Amino acid sequence: MGPHFPMTCVVLLALHATVSPASFSPEDYAADEAELTANSDTIIFDDYRGKVCVDDNGFVYKLGERFFPGHSNCPCVCTEDGPVCDQPECPKIHPKCTKVEHNGCCPECKEVKNFCEYRGKTYKILEEFKPSPCEWCRCEPNNEVHCVVSDCAVPECVNPVYEPEQCCPICKNGPNCFAGTTIIPAGIEVKVDDCTICRCHNGDWWKPAQCLRRECLNGQTLS
Repeated sequence: MGPHFPMTCVVLLALHATVSPASFSPEDYAADEAELTANSDTIIFDDYRGKVCVDDNGFVYKLGERFFPGHSNCPCVCTEDGPVCDQPECPKIHPKCTKVEHNGCCPECKEVKNFCEYRGKTYKILEEFKPSPCEWCRCEPNNEVHCVVSDCAVPECVNPVYEPEQCCPICKNGPNCFAGTTIIPAGIEVKVDDCTICRCHNGDWWKPAQCLRRECLNGQTLS
């Protein structure tokens, strides 16, 4: 019988043979690295910095070439430091603009409000209108409404009336005034009773009439 070795020594020798560097070759490392790259989901891009520019859609531009990146409507120039884009000072949009387009580098107003709004109604530029009998208005070119309110003169009577579609009151029966509780026409003497004659003040129609009372007896004027 040959010599007997403990079982523990046999196991250690087997493990040592398994992990020995002599069991690997340089070709094995290369194959494993290539396999890892093939199984990886990572996409590796070439480094374009300082050489070309790439826009949002993946298009490549040479140094000095002008292009429009997807995120901007302003032109850019490809430089070694990357895209350099124009940033102009855009004009202000008209406050009355109703349609703005953003197709260019700056927003552009395509339609300006050409009417006025007043009390829920619309009017054309330079259109004149009367929203009430006492108002005269016009739609100005700046889309604002300017109005003038009539200033009515003091009526020359004590019983003026308002007619439809007229701003100021009118004296349908002409100038007059009060003589007591009686309304008498202006410009003439009026006998309000058998003993009293009255006359309106000239121009001061709101004042009571001037009256002259004579002595009477049984309704007859005494001379």
